Amino acid sequence: MSGKADPRPAGEGTTTPRTRLERGRGALGPALELVHTGRAPTRAVLTAELGVTRATAGVVAAELEALGLIRVDARPGAAAGSQGRPSHRLSVAEDGPVVLAAQVHADGFRAALVGLGGRIVATAPGCETVEADPAKVLGSVVEAGADLLSATGRRCVGAGLAVPSAVAEPDGLALNPLHLAWPVGAPVRRIFTECVRAAGITGPAFTGNDVNLAALAEHRHGAGRGARDLLCVATGHRGVGGALVLDGRLHTGSSGLALEVGHLTVNPEGRPCHCGSRGCLDVEADPLALLTAADREPGPEVSLLKQAIDLIQDHYDDPTVRTATEALIDRLGLGLAGLVNILNPDRIILGGLHRTLFDADPGRLRAVVADRSLWGQSGGVPILACSLDHNSLVGAAELAWQPVLDDPLTALAA
Repeated sequence: MSGKADPRPAGEGTTTPRTRLERGRGALGPALELVHTGRAPTRAVLTAELGVTRATAGVVAAELEALGLIRVDARPGAAAGSQGRPSHRLSVAEDGPVVLAAQVHADGFRAALVGLGGRIVATAPGCETVEADPAKVLGSVVEAGADLLSATGRRCVGAGLAVPSAVAEPDGLALNPLHLAWPVGAPVRRIFTECVRAAGITGPAFTGNDVNLAALAEHRHGAGRGARDLLCVATGHRGVGGALVLDGRLHTGSSGLALEVGHLTVNPEGRPCHCGSRGCLDVEADPLALLTAADREPGPEVSLLKQAIDLIQDHYDDPTVRTATEALIDRLGLGLAGLVNILNPDRIILGGLHRTLFDADPGRLRAVVADRSLWGQSGGVPILACSLDHNSLVGAAELAWQPVLDDPLTALAA
């Protein structure tokens, strides 16, 4: 060994920290998404998932930590019975930036601050009144979010809004806010962006359908994690919505209007629907449908969703409630079977009241889907309950986090 310096320029047979950093910059986004979704809990897993050297993975993790996005634990405790030095543990930074997430539904609206990893950092008290003027509603929800930012002192890098309507692209128009008094075609994205800017909140602003966003959140952080073709069907405060996640991305169709599953006919002689048809899933399997079938008069004290859930959970032994619940399960099963025949998903997740219906009698729902669908008869599709509370809020946050996941350096610099 001569002890002389290597005469070759950096990059020709040698790898310096600078060259590792240059190679790693393109991996910052993929690395952050792996930590954000919990798929890279250690640096060893990150190295394998990115397909880079251990040194490059170390530089990438260090850069994300310097940006205040993740934390690297260089001295984790070894698991019982393990041998060798444990790999550095990776986690999202609990004191890092946040995004403003907002949700509007038929019984009110809510604002929250959401960090990486789908963590809800703070929430504002929910409002139970939705006015007919979308500008007033969105102004109020953004004001509530701005108050949260002021109180917490957190840095905000974007904002996302979930609405109970199909959102047409590219203009961000709410085409069917059927359960709100808003005008058809309300420019919710433009209004939301203007409210965000007026409140002094920086970063891009996004708007999407509430069930689409719930599906996105569940795919990244909840019951849909690991599914390739994920079907989500949910009923919130009014109506029924659906969403499909393909290879990790929402399938929204050519103009954002895909998966309007609420207008599948499941009872030809059933209730008139807002769309002009009859017996649609939208009016046959939502909270109002359950309360009506159980001969219960809806009250004004709490939301329809809470009244329906409480009815099943607290009075399922009542024959009238049980019969009504079974009727909704059967109608939901018919709708799911039709979707399975068309989409062939590898997993179905159910949210809102549908989660409670499923929990009440999972065997009945699975049997209806299996009996009425070709793919169900050939082996069955796993059906699970959504696992995240406030998944539409978390999904709205995912929209706002996406630019940071795509390119952390550029997004944070902006």
